[in-house]
Amino acid sequence: MENLIHSDERMTDNNFLWILNWYFKQCHGEWKDSKSIEIRTIDNPGWSLKICLNETELQDKEFQKIKIDRSEHDWIRCSNDGNIFECFGGPLNLPEILEIFRKWAE
Repeated sequence: MENLIHSDERMTDNNFLWILNWYFKQCHGEWKDSKSIEIRTIDNPGWSLKICLNETELQDKEFQKIKIDRSEHDWIRCSNDGNIFECFGGPLNLPEILEIFRKWAE
């Protein structure tokens, strides 16, 4: 499946546009009907990212847990049980969370 968003050199480094294309490529069968990607705020404050990996090329791909503590508001926790990729982070860490998923997925 081709990319939904055609990228030039500027966009290839944009993790948000990358995940839009990744999502679009997964939209076949029942995957798109489940809770495939969920981005939410949390009360710490911060962000939560959950991505269903079932029926994707990433299902059961090995992932090393990530725990980063830089400060009270600059932290990240990422894990993957083979079916769900899940990250949490501080209020300004969403771009880094998306980058972690992208680097692992590629």
